[in-house]
Amino acid sequence: MSKTFTAKEVGEHKDEQNGMYIIVDSGVYDITKFLDEHPGGAKILKRVAGKNATKQFWKYHGKNVLEKYGAKLKVGELAETAKL
Repeated sequence: MSKTFTAKEVGEHKDEQNGMYIIVDSGVYDITKFLDEHPGGAKILKRVAGKNATKQFWKYHGKNVLEKYGAKLKVGELAETAKL
């Protein structure tokens, strides 16, 4: 069973010491070990670590990228939040 994260919990994972997580759509991904593999470089991933990177991700990647790497990097789902 995958873990459910709040946006705040993901925000705590914004450096290599605590692990670097991003949100894409409703998925939470641990990109810590992917930094050196990322074709666009580690710098861009570090900039979005701990944040919702959905817009940035889909701007530069197609569905095939998430299909290729998603299962390996996914650590959970984003919890539903009430929108007031």
